[in-house]
Amino acid sequence: MRRSPRSRSARLLGTLALAGTVTALGAAPAQAQDYRYWSFWDGPAAGASASKDGGWSYATEGPATSRPRDGAVAGFRFTVSAGSAEAGRPRRAADFAAICAKTPAEGGKKRVGLVLDFGTKAEAPRGETPPDIRTECARLPEDGTVGDALAAVAGPLRYDANALLCAISGYPKAGCAEKAEPGAGAGSASGAGSGSPEPGASGSASAAGKQADGDDSGGPSAGLIGGIAAVVVLGAAAGWQARRRRG
Repeated sequence: MRRSPRSRSARLLGTLALAGTVTALGAAPAQAQDYRYWSFWDGPAAGASASKDGGWSYATEGPATSRPRDGAVAGFRFTVSAGSAEAGRPRRAADFAAICAKTPAEGGKKRVGLVLDFGTKAEAPRGETPPDIRTECARLPEDGTVGDALAAVAGPLRYDANALLCAISGYPKAGCAEKAEPGAGAGSASGAGSGSPEPGASGSASAAGKQADGDDSGGPSAGLIGGIAAVVVLGAAAGWQARRRRG
């Protein structure tokens, strides 16, 4: 029995709709990958008081190049997130007066407060227990960096070949900005920051590069699904044209 042109058109439209659905699935963004890393935060400007959220903003440069003024506070938080927008802030306020109360000023030197938040048990690498949050006050030369402050009061430190900060006070014992297993505690529960990690900074600067090398999630790639959709569309169009000529 010959089908009417209306029936053939309906079948073609249905096929095209299916192809469009497949294409849309292929264009959907992959789920962001969480990484476990030390995030680096700036406290409020020297002399300013901390706000209700602790006064933290995500650092825009690494500790090796950040040269704070006397009275500044820098924070570090070991966290699990896909980037700075989800990273957890240090869970103690950037209160310079309290942190450096027992460290008197000294001519020709500056004082920089540090908040070291080793994260939660859920964020810790397997088999490790995070130390308690602590604060330190470092006395540095006028041109000293946050990296110098860390080395003075929070060693041993560990960096990778790209100068990414991997460990503070020996924590964690191994690894550096590694992918977190599914279900690892995310830092977003403690608040989010702004800005992006920089190469050489404490943060998941290498995470995006690792993800860009390829999709290792085990699912089909967007290119593959898009190719399948194109085959479906072309095949449907060719079949419709052939049936039209026969009719």
